[in-house]
Amino acid sequence: MPLTICIIDDDLVSQFATRYCVQQFFGDVDITTCDSGEEGLSFFVDFFKEKNQLPDIIFLDLVMGGMDGWTFLEEIQQQYGKAKFPKVYVLSAFAKTNDRGIAKEHPLISGYIDKPLSRIHLQGIFANEENGNAH
Repeated sequence: MPLTICIIDDDLVSQFATRYCVQQFFGDVDITTCDSGEEGLSFFVDFFKEKNQLPDIIFLDLVMGGMDGWTFLEEIQQQYGKAKFPKVYVLSAFAKTNDRGIAKEHPLISGYIDKPLSRIHLQGIFANEENGNAH
């Protein structure tokens, strides 16, 4: 069964670049993109109803209009706290310097990546996925 990946980012160029990088690196993967935290939550509800699980990996932008990445994380933790939680990789330009420090310490975040996503980042992420390890 292919990995399921959700990209949550309000920047369409970043979404496209992230999707393209993942597809070029590892073709057998299901990717969903969401333009906001709210859309991400809606996708999670539908995905969980259909598959009784959450996606394997989330690439999450922290700074978005409406619901930011931090609020999205709080919401999915409250709603799906007992489910197997996805690996969350913050993909951000880190406009706020304290976001990097908080992301490093956050228990739900497996790693953080400065935009844009690159092949080197993916090598580490997918190697850890195949070995069943956290990043």
